[in-house]
Amino acid sequence: MTVRFDTLSNGLRVVTEAMPGLKSASIGIWVQAGGRHETAAQNGIAHFLEHMAFKGTERRSALEIAEAIEDVGGYINAYTGREMTAYYARVLEADVGLALDVVADIVLNPVFDDDEIEVERGVILQEIGQALDTPDDIIFDWLQEVSYPGQAIGRTILGPADRVAAFGREDFRAFTAAHYGPERLILSAAGAVDHDAILRQAEHLMGHLSRRGGEALVPARFQGGERRELKALEQAHLAMAFEAPGIRDGAVYAAQVWSMAMGGGMSSRLFQEAREKRGLCYTIFAQAGSFIDSGTVTIYAGTSEADIGALLDLTADEIRRATDTLTPAEIARARAQMKASLLMGLESPSSRAERLARNVAVWGRVPGIDEIVARIDAVTVRDVAAFGAGLAGSGPALTLYGPVDRAPSLAAFRDRLAA
Repeated sequence: MTVRFDTLSNGLRVVTEAMPGLKSASIGIWVQAGGRHETAAQNGIAHFLEHMAFKGTERRSALEIAEAIEDVGGYINAYTGREMTAYYARVLEADVGLALDVVADIVLNPVFDDDEIEVERGVILQEIGQALDTPDDIIFDWLQEVSYPGQAIGRTILGPADRVAAFGREDFRAFTAAHYGPERLILSAAGAVDHDAILRQAEHLMGHLSRRGGEALVPARFQGGERRELKALEQAHLAMAFEAPGIRDGAVYAAQVWSMAMGGGMSSRLFQEAREKRGLCYTIFAQAGSFIDSGTVTIYAGTSEADIGALLDLTADEIRRATDTLTPAEIARARAQMKASLLMGLESPSSRAERLARNVAVWGRVPGIDEIVARIDAVTVRDVAAFGAGLAGSGPALTLYGPVDRAPSLAAFRDRLAA
């Protein structure tokens, strides 16, 4: 595999990775602008803007955008995160140039037609309604809000319905003018790609763009707290979060190993203790997530109204107990799972393109796979235990949804954690 990285004179970054033997490629533009870059009045606009990119440009109608890619058997999509928005396509080798032309067109030249805005507004309001009807989705939005209250990074990506109902053409134009400058764009491609050809096309399509600058991010502050929403559901849903290192902090690997050992699979501690041995739940897992300057480890479970108290107690006990009892075998298994997930994901050009873009955004370079694997392998039992020990003294965030009126409070959970 060959990674190549260049920067145009206007700051736009182009990174590619050729994957010999492949006949297809993934190519896209990652914009360093997402939910975290919105003001409170703009909450939801980054996601709405992502939708509007497919609703017509100066050169193509919404149908022509879809047909341009699907006529050659390709696939085009986008997503909005808290720190980035991505627009990407997967096509055969011969159609990489076409895909780049289409993706650049939808990112740079959306027309924001008033009729299309109204159509897509209805779609997004339906999406918000669907999220509210999906307990194991919405509970993570609430957990983010409780973890980072009063901050852009804590607000929902979809935005509240009343904000979405009010956005218009000038709102979209203002957001793109502020955040879609070339220095915030990363063109990333992987698979059957020719770096030099992509670089030339990028210069042709985007080399004329002028830098726009941008305000520095407000540092994230994890605070924690509790939100409890009562509803007549079959299951009680709970999610908790603890502060973890940001992606640039070397301790992030210990946090990831800890979450994998605690709830990363069927052999993990929480799965074995809560489900296999005591039958307190059907689903329970832990995961780690990182932003530029902060992060969380989260635990989620769905259980019955009768068992939620016991499940919360068991979770606190297992977190506390793990500090002194995690074994070399558990850590080795967690490291192996992390490495396997990383390496298996790299068999997909789409995963590779996303990895390239994210690493360029964070580091300004693309660390080699061997470098990442070495960092994972360097995590010791002591490192993981030290991270876990810090959780007992931290102020976690806790969200509860469903028949949860008799569930223990955050204060009770924190007391048991510190016992």
